[in-house]
Amino acid sequence: MAEQPVLRLSRHTVNELRNILPDVAERTVSAITADVPSYSHALSGPMGETIRTAVELALGGFISLAGSQRGGAAQTPTAPAVDGAYQLGRGEARSGRSVDALLSAYRIGARVAWREMSSTAVRSGVDADTLGRFAELVFAYIDELSAASVAGHNDELATTGRVRQRLLERLAASLLDGSAPEVAETTAERADWTPPTTLTAVIVPESQVRTVVNSIAGEILQSTEALPSDLGEGRELLLVPDVQGRRRASLLKALAGLGAVAGPARPWLEVRSSYERALRVLALGLGTDSEEHLVELVLGADTSALDDLRRRALAPLAELGPTSAEKLSETLRSWILHQGRRDAVAADLFVHAQTVRYRMGQLRELFGDGLEDPRRILELTIALGSPTATGAPSPQHPPQE
Repeated sequence: MAEQPVLRLSRHTVNELRNILPDVAERTVSAITADVPSYSHALSGPMGETIRTAVELALGGFISLAGSQRGGAAQTPTAPAVDGAYQLGRGEARSGRSVDALLSAYRIGARVAWREMSSTAVRSGVDADTLGRFAELVFAYIDELSAASVAGHNDELATTGRVRQRLLERLAASLLDGSAPEVAETTAERADWTPPTTLTAVIVPESQVRTVVNSIAGEILQSTEALPSDLGEGRELLLVPDVQGRRRASLLKALAGLGAVAGPARPWLEVRSSYERALRVLALGLGTDSEEHLVELVLGADTSALDDLRRRALAPLAELGPTSAEKLSETLRSWILHQGRRDAVAADLFVHAQTVRYRMGQLRELFGDGLEDPRRILELTIALGSPTATGAPSPQHPPQE
């Protein structure tokens, strides 16, 4: 290990350096304010006074070491100086300033301190060799302090980050497990999470989570615990703030092609219904936008009831052969959707209008006055709207009396 340079400053030089410390601190604050954007408005009040005091204490401690018999050990800050730098780093993390901003402030502080102190040292009679050793020790000393501040900054982020992340996970759980609204509100306050107007549940493959999070503004809640095991493997749930209305298009664009599913936007305390909707769309394999599949969701809400309705509503087709039943059910469906407009039905089915007329004659014989009954038409609309509504009722399920 290389031998550390030995520094001996005269009492006169030490006194001169002490006299300039208030000015050095003031110039340091001014330089940091001018050159580091994160501090442009932070140093005019109490924070500015804190930095001035920290600079004076740190450099004052260095001058005391440099003027003592320790000499060459002056680059090693005292325990109070190191602790002060560490606590400064933690405070900067709590204030939301980055470690890059903190290191920039240290670099500027070192530059200003050296400029002022070296000029004073030269005027007090320090020779060139001593000045060189003085420079080396000044920057080594400041490096030690900046390292302590970075450690404090990192420790604060790690501690508060872990605690806050646990709170945000607890918040997501309380929104989805049926907890009272007061529980979610209290957890949000403790996590310092500002509730949005709405939340939208989005189920995303784990491999695509970072892509989605990076493309959406706002603080997204994440959960891997909420999804059921049969659907949730390899997927993660995101609760995305304020993507209602026109903003939904941006969300859907970000999700396109990722195998994700987005529920509807709901008031943030009611996001559970968005989550349940997204789960149903995922289970049915319908696509990304749950709002595009409302009919399928309604029709599939009670599949056994839908099967019973189909068997009853389409019972007149049960005695026909499969081919005839399929053609007539297809014609009846088009006739209902086009409100009886024969030409529109013909165009839809790619058949002649006379064919439509003939088939509708058959249907009127089978269904009788039922094709004029609004209630029966409603039942037929639902029955024929089912994805499996082609042909007659299944033979193993005969029409109910």
